[in-house]
Amino acid sequence: MDVSTISFLAKYNKTVNEKMNSYISALDDKTWTKNFGGYFPSIKSLCNHVYTCDTNWLKRFSKLREFTFIEGTKISDGLSFSVDNIADISNYLSKREMLDNKIIEFAHEMKEEDFVKNLTYIDSHGIEYSKNMGFLILHMFNHQTHHRGMISLYLDELKITNEFSNIYDII
Repeated sequence: MDVSTISFLAKYNKTVNEKMNSYISALDDKTWTKNFGGYFPSIKSLCNHVYTCDTNWLKRFSKLREFTFIEGTKISDGLSFSVDNIADISNYLSKREMLDNKIIEFAHEMKEEDFVKNLTYIDSHGIEYSKNMGFLILHMFNHQTHHRGMISLYLDELKITNEFSNIYDII
C-alpha cells in the first residue's frame, strides 16, 4: 500500500463515476427510481447508499490525524442511512462530483506512514472498531466498485448499453 496506489484508485473512482453518471444523467425520474427488486431496489437507492457510505468513510478517515480536505465541508458532519441524502439526479450529480474531488484531495494528503496505522471509529450501528487504515481505504474503493457493478446491471435491465469500468482509460 502506498500513496501512488491510493491516488490512482481515487482518480479511477472519479473517472468511472463520471462515465457512469453520464448514463444516469440521461435517465428520467421514473427510470431513476424504478424498482428492480434488489436489496437496493433502484439506481437512486444505490447512488444514495454509495454517496452516504463514501461521505461517512471520509469523515472517519479524517479522524486519523489532521487533514485539510475536510475543512469547510459538510463531510465532517457525516450522514444518516435512515434518510435520503440526494434529492434528485441533478442533486446527486453535483454532490457526487464534489465528493469524488474530496476523495482525490484526501488521497493526495495521505502519507506512507498513515497506511500502517489503525483507525478507531464507530460504525453506523454504534459499534467501535480499530482497523488498519490502508485496508479500510481499499474497502471503500472496493465497495464503490461493487455497487457500480449493480448499477451497470440495472442499466442492462433497462436495455441501456453501458461501459464505465475500464481501468485502461486511467493507466
